[in-house]
Amino acid sequence: MDKSLQVVIAAAGLGSRMNSELNKQYMLIKGRPVLAYSLDRFEEHTAVDSIVVVANSNEVQFCEKEIINKYGYKKVAGVIPGGKQRQDSVWSGLNAFEHRTGLVAIHDGARPLLTGKLLEDLLLAAKKWDAAVPGVPARDTLKTIDEEGFVINTLDRSRIIAVQTPQIFKFKLLWRAFQMAYAEGVYGTDDASLFERYVGRVKIVKSDNRNLKITTSEDLSIAETLLANAQ
Repeated sequence: MDKSLQVVIAAAGLGSRMNSELNKQYMLIKGRPVLAYSLDRFEEHTAVDSIVVVANSNEVQFCEKEIINKYGYKKVAGVIPGGKQRQDSVWSGLNAFEHRTGLVAIHDGARPLLTGKLLEDLLLAAKKWDAAVPGVPARDTLKTIDEEGFVINTLDRSRIIAVQTPQIFKFKLLWRAFQMAYAEGVYGTDDASLFERYVGRVKIVKSDNRNLKITTSEDLSIAETLLANAQ
């Protein structure tokens, strides 16, 4: 497979819900930082050309020393400071690439359990449909409520998907979506929402709940168990 994929790892989040001075991307699972696991799958995939890590502005040097250099990632082209919001950080990552062709993957630095199969499925779907994101069916009943907390209606759960990362797009099309969003002052809830708004359809690729994002200390314990079971 030709090297047609560039990767932005969004790792600038503060992780305030962890109640820790150390940001969640740098917490350890089985002796290795969460961010290292998030990088591993892309480092080893033959389709990946280069990776940019977007870190908190106060942690760029720490990330370079304790993650990129320490674990010897060869495909990481650089660590750059993030912006005020996640969308700003991703935009900075996109701008760090000289060649805006092929595909680009946007992945959470705190999502360490991406499998090779899911990445391959997403790549194939993105090549065919221009945009692909992993998703899992909603497990709970979902309701919309009014401003006073009363139920307005119950949603059809069979049509609801919870999306994850990596989200993979044709680079030039995602670039255009970001440009148009900033021109209108629009901030999306994820990268796919901008693509949906300004470009076109996004294909959902079946994932599962093991591809979790580390948000709380409980997630660290779950991720450690899942990694142990996978070995």
